[in-house]
Amino acid sequence: MIDLKDFEYAELEEFIVGLGEKKFRAAQIFKWLHEGVTSYDEMTDISKSLREKLKEVSYVSTLETECKLVSKIDGTVKYLFRLPDGNCIESVVMRYHHGLTICISSQIGCRMGCRFCASTIGGLYRSLTAGEILNQVLFAQKDMGERISNIVLMGIGEPLDNYDNVVKFLHNVNHEKGINIGLRHITLSTCGVVPGIYRLANEDMPITLTISLHAPNDEIRDSIMPINHKYKTDELLKACKYYKEKTNRRISFEYSLISGVNDSFDNAQELADKIKDLQAHVNLIPVNKVEEREFKKGTKAEINSFLKHLTDCGVNATIRRELGSDISASCGQLRKKTMNIS
Repeated sequence: MIDLKDFEYAELEEFIVGLGEKKFRAAQIFKWLHEGVTSYDEMTDISKSLREKLKEVSYVSTLETECKLVSKIDGTVKYLFRLPDGNCIESVVMRYHHGLTICISSQIGCRMGCRFCASTIGGLYRSLTAGEILNQVLFAQKDMGERISNIVLMGIGEPLDNYDNVVKFLHNVNHEKGINIGLRHITLSTCGVVPGIYRLANEDMPITLTISLHAPNDEIRDSIMPINHKYKTDELLKACKYYKEKTNRRISFEYSLISGVNDSFDNAQELADKIKDLQAHVNLIPVNKVEEREFKKGTKAEINSFLKHLTDCGVNATIRRELGSDISASCGQLRKKTMNIS
């Protein structure tokens, strides 16, 4: 059985024609799918005979809301969605002055092994399909009753480790006959899968690329991010330069500040020297507490001192606004607790 949300628009047209139907039916079905219907019977402008034909060979994928937490501090909403196979994924909707932003997952678990991240505990179970990635946006938007205008692929999983499904999702979520979210309103975060960065640069999709850097040199990065054993920092930054030149889009770097690990004055200076030619933005993130990890965040004074040194060096840097702190909004924690992952 086929999930029609896994098809790109042209593939759906081909599929519908293959069923002996007119091509324009694909536009009707695509529209319904992107409105978040849960069954073919909701597609009221489709003939009953076509609906029955579709039921025989395909299905409309859905998500079940296993848990929904709403922050009393800032209104951030965290969803734990259960998939039909019993696995759970997390999505977080954040409210900004420019509208709603959703942070979505691309895999069930993660095999990247970053030592400060809860998502990688238990490893990778499987990658999400294009339809399963899309459903997070559709079902959250339907539940919120408001349009989601921005997407961040920064939830559970490494997007570039699920490259083909992620790119298919990007094409679909941007399609004018669907929910049509502009590519410039989409951010993809990677821990540094260098071949994927080059491939993405050549896709002609002007999305924002964010690199989970978290260290100014190979020695520190090797100790907290296993991906660095395969793709060293200089190789990663070379790929970032290519992406910037190819897409004319500014790169962003995420940098989790870990007390006593990567937050010294010298670390700030080395980071500034390392990335100054990229004219990138650095998003400083006081590290989240994960029970199974020993990492701690520094004091407010230490965090502000690191920020000041970066900005004194001419680096565009900010401290990420903490949202949903009362609902464990950082990724992986709710899934881990619910699924009893260790």
